[in-house]
Amino acid sequence: MNDQDLIAFVQALVRIPSLSGAEDAVAARILTEMRTLRFDEAWLDVNGSVIGVIRGAQPGPTLLLDGHCDTVGIAAGSSWTRDPFGGEVDGGYLYGRGAADMKGALAAMIYAAARVDRATLAGQVAVSATVLEEVMEGVSLRTVMEALQPAGVVIGEATQLNLNRGGRGRAEIQLETLGRPAHSSSPELGVNAVTAMRHALQAIEDTPLPSDPFLGPALLALTDIVSDPYPGYSVIPSRCRVTYDRRLLPGERAEDVLAALRVPTDLAGAELRVSLAQGEHRAYTGAVLSGPKFFPAWVFGETHPFVQRALTGLRAAGLDPQVRSYRFCTNGAHSAGSMGVPTVGFGPAAEGDAHVVDERLAIAELLGAARGYRGLVESVLSPLESEP
Repeated sequence: MNDQDLIAFVQALVRIPSLSGAEDAVAARILTEMRTLRFDEAWLDVNGSVIGVIRGAQPGPTLLLDGHCDTVGIAAGSSWTRDPFGGEVDGGYLYGRGAADMKGALAAMIYAAARVDRATLAGQVAVSATVLEEVMEGVSLRTVMEALQPAGVVIGEATQLNLNRGGRGRAEIQLETLGRPAHSSSPELGVNAVTAMRHALQAIEDTPLPSDPFLGPALLALTDIVSDPYPGYSVIPSRCRVTYDRRLLPGERAEDVLAALRVPTDLAGAELRVSLAQGEHRAYTGAVLSGPKFFPAWVFGETHPFVQRALTGLRAAGLDPQVRSYRFCTNGAHSAGSMGVPTVGFGPAAEGDAHVVDERLAIAELLGAARGYRGLVESVLSPLESEP
């Protein structure tokens, strides 16, 4: 169980494609590794997430280290110079889809948990490799947390080996305009839903957005627009749908976010509907995860005991972390944003390393993350600290 074994494990994970909803092969490989490393328990839950547990010699709380095992795909037309599923190591980096987001962090968590001295732990450390995170943040983590009831959670998303004590949330907002079809040679007989949507967007994008001194500004970004019928052969479109990605700040509720949008009252005969998008995704096990696409923001104070114990553990591992926050949304939206369970983020790589061409992870950061996770576990589950 040396550093080369850890690197080889990350390579093995990268070589297994694992799009959201198709994580079965990578989950099986993770389960095998946990059992080989002598986790006390390792199993698949109903959604296909992998859960492994290391028990300490003394009773105490459960600390959960969470990383997702699904990845985004390879964008059509993108020009990789490395095999996306090759797991190539070159010049101090490991290349491939998922190396940074976040198979490297997940492997480091597993090896860190396996390396802890059980005799020094009061409680248990669990590692979860959750599914479907790329499409619905935190939804599969819900099942994991119901099973484990953790007193603290560590999210392994990229922090450049710093410690994050908060993160922005995310909501998908859908706007739909309904008009009336007509032949495009007589547009005055119809109500053009796309034209109506254009006026709606001008108003929506004038909506003032809040800002947070720690997490930064809320954001509103248009991510898609679709008209119906499509293609519109000689037909005035009768429906248009737009999706906005709204980045959330702590305390924002779904109803408040929708109510704050500046929507026009007169769209020349078209009807405008505004709602949260509803997500529904099928896990590879057949389980269906569904719900509104509203994933809350979260933050804990720098003096919070869990944050401080995490810092102590990282420093004991020889790291010098700064305290920061996530700008993107993570599974922490459920553990902290919905459940209020003390949560921090710690992982290798930078947020900007995710979803890119020639994705890569520095080997030095991978090994630093493994040391950091171990130090964090041993600090939080010290017999002198019975509650995170």
